[in-house]
Parts: sequence; C-alpha cells; structure tokens
Amino acid sequence: MSKPVPDKAEIALEYPDKFYVGTFEHSSRFEAHLDPAGLTLVLERPGDEDVRKSVHMHVSFGLLAGILRELAASVGGIPKDDITHRNQLAEAVARLHEALTSS
Repeated sequence: MSKPVPDKAEIALEYPDKFYVGTFEHSSRFEAHLDPAGLTLVLERPGDEDVRKSVHMHVSFGLLAGILRELAASVGGIPKDDITHRNQLAEAVARLHEALTSS
C-alpha cells in the first residue's frame, strides 16, 4: 500500500557516463517499511510512459542507523524558526522510538 508524498523528494543517480535526476512531489506516492534486513523505500510517479518513474531502495539496518546518527548531528542545519519541519521530524522520530520500544 502506498501513500501520497506529503512534500517532495529529488533523486539523482550519477554514473561515469550517465546522469539521472527525478523529482517526486504531491502527485507521487511512496511506500516505506522495515523488513528483517532493513528499510525498503519506494517512490513512484504514476502517469503516461513519458512521465512515469520509480525508485526502489533497500538500506540495511547498520546503514540506516548511521544515517540517523548523521541526521542527529546535523539538525542544527534546520533553522530554529522552522517550527513546522522541526515538529514533523520530532513527531515521526517519537513514533519510531515508541514502536521500537513497545514491540
């Protein structure tokens, strides 16, 4: 089951001979879940063949933990007066923490 993208994401893939970039906004959908090995994230933009695209990622728990530590270390990059985004992140992290400690 996928949900509407609440904000936006930009994905860039760079290879020695190719560069791909894609944006996923409100008309796109996402799916994220944990499985026995890590995090699965899917971003999909529906539509005709010329605009349709998707990105599928799997991140191991060790890498996910490292990413979360890096995010914590860089939270100062969010302006203190950006209350909306700070609250969104704090609520999401609190829900993840609650789920991890209660299940």
